[in-house]
Amino acid sequence: MVEGLSHMFVTGPEVIKAATGEATDFESLGGAKVHSSKSGVCHFLAGSEHDCFRQIRELLEYLPQSCDQGPRAVMPSDDPLRLSPQLGTLAEMDPKKPYDILDVILEIADNHQFLESHRGFALNVVTGFVRLNGESVGVVANNPLYLSGALDIDASEKAARFVRFCDSFNIPLLTLVDVPGYWPGVDQEHAGIIRRGAKLLYAYCQATVPKVTVVLRKAYGGAYDVMASKHVRGDVNLAWPCAEIAVMGPQGAVEILYKERIASAADPRALRDKLVGEYVAEFASPYQAARRGYIDEVIDAKETRPKVIRAFQFLRDKVVESVKKKHGNIPL
Repeated sequence: MVEGLSHMFVTGPEVIKAATGEATDFESLGGAKVHSSKSGVCHFLAGSEHDCFRQIRELLEYLPQSCDQGPRAVMPSDDPLRLSPQLGTLAEMDPKKPYDILDVILEIADNHQFLESHRGFALNVVTGFVRLNGESVGVVANNPLYLSGALDIDASEKAARFVRFCDSFNIPLLTLVDVPGYWPGVDQEHAGIIRRGAKLLYAYCQATVPKVTVVLRKAYGGAYDVMASKHVRGDVNLAWPCAEIAVMGPQGAVEILYKERIASAADPRALRDKLVGEYVAEFASPYQAARRGYIDEVIDAKETRPKVIRAFQFLRDKVVESVKKKHGNIPL
């Protein structure tokens, strides 16, 4: 949609005024900024018609001619074995310190190029397209800069629609996971987070394209399951050494498991910190997940790009035979 020029709505301002008494105008009701940031209807926001056509051309470069084909590969101009020392530095950061997931995506992508979709909507999840060794790949990633990367209703639906789109056009999926869980709140529950959050789960389960997942830092609870884990048919699942994979965060788990012991301790804070460290080492370590087959390999963060490219090359000839049935019952 073009700012100041494009508008979309089911009923216009005059109809709304007559039916409900609400006063509004075209821009406030269905302008480009409204749909790109509030409703999520608009995937790309353009400053002018010229910019709009430029974005269309850029998008089409990542897409196939039809759903019967795969996306067109281009001659790679970036080293597939390129290492990223910046990612190694990020992996050594304080796990509580936020960072912009765009920095990770750009480090992995060919020539550090990324076409982001839905940029202004549900900022806690990032979606878009990159090329890896010349091949088109769709990216879904939690962004710790917003809501700590947690999944809420808008983020779940945004990511689910993108996963369905990529699967419809045979575009492989790369999922970058740094998620503390689902975003809590009465409003979220009453708005149907159980049903609407399950759309992402369903989308990943149904997707038959190659799916590669990298757990960067935290991956807790049901949100970990949903983000292309082995439990929802992830093909290749990798993790950084600093990754924490568990049913819930160590702080919360320790508070529940050792509540009385901490309360009666001479130094509750010191005991809590000690127990948190033990919990992370014993239960949340990526090596524990790897022992159980949930992680295929724990990788050095700076090797993420070559490891991901190799995984997609391994999955290039993936074939999934569909179950013979009319259709599934997606949680609409």
